[in-house]
Amino acid sequence: MRRRTEVHTTNARARRAGFSLQGVQQRSCNTPRWNKEHKGHAMIPQPFRVQQVRRETHDTFTLELEPVRGGDGFAFRAGQFNMLYVFGVGEIPISISSDPTQPRVLMHTTREVGTVTKAMGKLRRGDVIGVRGPFGTPWPVEQAQGADVVIVAGGIGLAPLRSALYQLLAHRDRYEKIVLLYGTRTPNDILYRRELQRWRAQFDLEVHITVDRAMSGWRGNVGVVTTLIPRAPFEARNAVAFVCGPEIMMRFTVLELQRRGVPPSNIYLSMERNMKCGTGVCGHCQFGPCFVCKDGPVFRYDRVAHLFEKREI
Repeated sequence: MRRRTEVHTTNARARRAGFSLQGVQQRSCNTPRWNKEHKGHAMIPQPFRVQQVRRETHDTFTLELEPVRGGDGFAFRAGQFNMLYVFGVGEIPISISSDPTQPRVLMHTTREVGTVTKAMGKLRRGDVIGVRGPFGTPWPVEQAQGADVVIVAGGIGLAPLRSALYQLLAHRDRYEKIVLLYGTRTPNDILYRRELQRWRAQFDLEVHITVDRAMSGWRGNVGVVTTLIPRAPFEARNAVAFVCGPEIMMRFTVLELQRRGVPPSNIYLSMERNMKCGTGVCGHCQFGPCFVCKDGPVFRYDRVAHLFEKREI
């Protein structure tokens, strides 16, 4: 009975949004799913202790966490997210930004924009928070072997892509060119400065950064990140693109990648919606017939193009 009610509700919402689900599989948005990897019960937070709160910019920070109960660490796939619970305040979804090959340390980068993230920014070493996860679909890092990999990030969108970069570089010989195109509003909004400098120094990784508004002393590119795509050094027909950032930025990035010749089936997006449960039960993150927490957050563009082009969804 519950499943029938969920399907009826999904179809009703879809009709109000202006499109039909006739002939559309309820779970056709993305396969396979990876939600079963989370540790313990999906709805019970596990205690993690804060090891460090590192400031990235004036309003963005990275939490470094370790499990209170020890063990072998926290296994996850690049692109997945956790639900982080600040006791007495609330719970929010945040992408994992640490290295999947080093599971003992769990990292999340977020911006202070609401009650929970502001409380999170005030945490200190030794404080304990709750962690549920990992949830969601990963970046197709293994499937991209043998191809050029183009990573396009806008603002804090670099955080969900950072774990994919770690994995790509850990197995560098399995890929052709790896290109990172990163855009921010100003030079002061650039994340992971030391890592970007280190990656830029590597001869086997192309890093190109641009800002919307230059400041005194900035000698790099000026303009939106999509302006970097036409001249970026990759073979379009043999490229797989991972894209994350504000939705308007991703729309124009997809257009530029396709103009360059990247097949729609080789473009992957990380979507963001108001996720509450992480398991597809509450329905807050509905994206047409999909649920971002279960069918995403990483979607193959050609599978959701008909939804992605509707701005009200």
